[in-house]
Amino acid sequence: MTRTVNLLDGPLTLCGAGREHLTPGVPFTSRVAYAAAHVVADPRAENVPGTPATVDWDATLAFRRHLWSYGFGVAEAMDTAQRGMGMDYPAARELVRRSAAAARAEGGAICAGVATDQLPAGPATLDEIRKAYAEQLADVQDAGAQPVLMCSRHLAAAARSADDYLDVYGRLLADVDGPVVLHWLGPAFDPALTGYWGDVDPVRAADTVVALIGAYASRVDGVKLSLLDEDFEVALRRRLPAGVRLYTGDDFNYPALIRGDGEGHSDALLGVLAAIAPPAAAALRALDAGDLAAYDRILAPTLPLARHLFGAPTFYYKTGIVFLAWLAGHQDHFTMVGGLQSGRSPAHLGRLLRLADAAGLLPDAELAAHRARAFMTTAGVAQ
Repeated sequence: MTRTVNLLDGPLTLCGAGREHLTPGVPFTSRVAYAAAHVVADPRAENVPGTPATVDWDATLAFRRHLWSYGFGVAEAMDTAQRGMGMDYPAARELVRRSAAAARAEGGAICAGVATDQLPAGPATLDEIRKAYAEQLADVQDAGAQPVLMCSRHLAAAARSADDYLDVYGRLLADVDGPVVLHWLGPAFDPALTGYWGDVDPVRAADTVVALIGAYASRVDGVKLSLLDEDFEVALRRRLPAGVRLYTGDDFNYPALIRGDGEGHSDALLGVLAAIAPPAAAALRALDAGDLAAYDRILAPTLPLARHLFGAPTFYYKTGIVFLAWLAGHQDHFTMVGGLQSGRSPAHLGRLLRLADAAGLLPDAELAAHRARAFMTTAGVAQ
């Protein structure tokens, strides 16, 4: 079987994955690392825009077992799982329930997103938003996952000041049973979240986040930050109380942020980790061993891929995540809930294929080439 694919910009002969990155292992010791996982759509269902999500549960849970086998925790029902972009709340609730049960069986770590997406689109009062958060918080805790209080489009639209955020989140944290992860997703990932935490200036918004954490530090495990600004993340990390983690969600600058400096490091809750799990696991084990040179060397080829994968419009990165999962053999098709497989162009995905091969992310080069040729044929590129 040939490994050559004709792309829009010319032919590519795939090399496949390096064997040294394909060995699963135990969780990491020097960093906490959650991989935000995608969902596998049922290709036989009407997963088209505007319809309820229909999930292939077996394939979806198999991918989570793949992540646990490499030592990662799973960040479930987050934006990578198409929350707000095809994944409705009934499906997300079932996803959390099934994944948390699988985590118990596998001995894997799991956290899960808590949002307000059971509310209808449109205006909502602050009290309705708080109650929606509380309902999902109870669902996640009942399932046995650690809650991640995700940013809410409803709250972004309803809040008139930083005090509104402090009131809603403060009442939730006052009642929570155990530590939660706060979530700050920037407008690159979701334009509806512009001005979250009460200010379009992230420096002033950070004051609100720090005040909230300071008031409820014992209820906050950490804050997941996805603003794609390395300097801002380091500055916020240094303001957090002792014992509160900064979970990087920066898919542009994760190697340096996780590596850290003399004053600290970021842990990780990242969508890109699901796409680069084998080499990322090898890099984190090198970090555990204190081998910084190996850590840098292993992650370096993944960074160009990540920056392309999460390029503007960033919120369509999920399309590339699923494309890579298909090429790597983790699912049998390239379809998504909500029809989101149309979110990236053949040119974008062809470039992604080149970068994935260079990063050693395709364990079976012949299978990847076969599937890529089929996809490119539908795009009008003769094979």
